[in-house]
Amino acid sequence: MSIILGIDPGSRITGYGVIQQVGAKYKYLGSGCIRMTASALSERLRTIHDGVSELIHQFQPDEFAIERVFMARNADSALKLGQARGAAIVAAACRELPVHEYSAREVKQAVVGTGGADKAQVQHMVAHILKLPATPQADAADALAIALCHCHTRQSLIAMSGKVSGTAKGRWR
Repeated sequence: MSIILGIDPGSRITGYGVIQQVGAKYKYLGSGCIRMTASALSERLRTIHDGVSELIHQFQPDEFAIERVFMARNADSALKLGQARGAAIVAAACRELPVHEYSAREVKQAVVGTGGADKAQVQHMVAHILKLPATPQADAADALAIALCHCHTRQSLIAMSGKVSGTAKGRWR
């Protein structure tokens, strides 16, 4: 049983999603957005850091998952996104949480089944998987999808390690 905090970083809106994994089942614990009102980037980064720190204090997650930076058409936007990620990662590192990073394609593949899924498909599948009564806001849904991707990846690695060690044992008997 573990609690995962997923973060969809942004310099204007940072989505968050918190789930609990118990075996192969998931329980929704919370989601939402950290919205920046300040115009100065330094103030927005502090808001992200403080917001993520508060979420860590509130939900006491065991692990932290965040979307990996992608190269945007606008280099300035990519740099700001990287700084937003950094602010969130520092908040997790200060609480000694393991940090796991996933590309947008990996997240979509894990949740929807195709790396080219659109936001509406991600929102729909997140609501379906977590049995939510309504579709979450796009940034919150992305953060929940990141948390689900981490659970799926971890389960796959555990299953593979069992098969690998089981296979190795069989060969050497």
